[in-house]
Amino acid sequence: MNNRIKIKVRKWLKWLVIVYVCIGIALYFLQNLFLFHPVHLARNYQYHFNVPFKEYDIPFNTKDTINMVKFFPADSLRKGVVIYFHGNRGNINRYAKFTSNFTKHGYEVWMADYPGFGKSTGTRNEKILYRQAEQIYALAAAAFPANNIVVYGKSFGTGIAAYLASTQQCSQLILETPYYSIADLFGCYAPIYPVSAMANYTIPSNKYLAKIKVPVTIFHGTSDGVIPYSCASRLKKVLKPTDQFITIQNGTHHNLNEYALFHQKLDSLLLQ
Repeated sequence: MNNRIKIKVRKWLKWLVIVYVCIGIALYFLQNLFLFHPVHLARNYQYHFNVPFKEYDIPFNTKDTINMVKFFPADSLRKGVVIYFHGNRGNINRYAKFTSNFTKHGYEVWMADYPGFGKSTGTRNEKILYRQAEQIYALAAAAFPANNIVVYGKSFGTGIAAYLASTQQCSQLILETPYYSIADLFGCYAPIYPVSAMANYTIPSNKYLAKIKVPVTIFHGTSDGVIPYSCASRLKKVLKPTDQFITIQNGTHHNLNEYALFHQKLDSLLLQ
């Protein structure tokens, strides 16, 4: 290799290193922007839903508030409560349409916004998300026995739901489009970076699921472009033999609610 070629190779390697480092720095400092897409709501905003509901503000500490909406079944007889942890976009308005999947079976649905989402205020980090989930659970446990509490997570909320079900008593855990861990999910997108060391959020769903004693059901689509099926399917190895990993053929990250199989399985879980 002559000197001119060596110089060109060194030049290209230098630029590749610079690009690699710059992208890595951007991934590290902008990861919250990649991970969360909240929509804030004014304090005087009025919710409008097609099912009976009531809004609550739950003090978290001296300055922060969890905003939560309770959705009620039409029948006054309550079968239990579903604590619903939603995804990383929008706010309660985006996910309220799914509550009828549960209220039609006699369940209340308690859905809270994360800090910075909707009307919820305060700092957002992994520890705070866990603590707020525990506070919501404590309120649910004061109103319902543990065997009437269902923990449900969708997308980002699956990790929070898995954590809660691993530390508190409930009847079952249901996860829609979950991830193995946040660090692992970042690795699916940026495999050439040491994402386990870079991620501000870890949320190791795999470790939480391995501790859960109650039944676990997972729904995931094979065409999920947000949390790839190949990444989510790694959770199968930590499930109990009696747990279920339900594959929705051609299902995406956003449309599992449109599939008959999803409703058949979900209805059977809620009718138990």
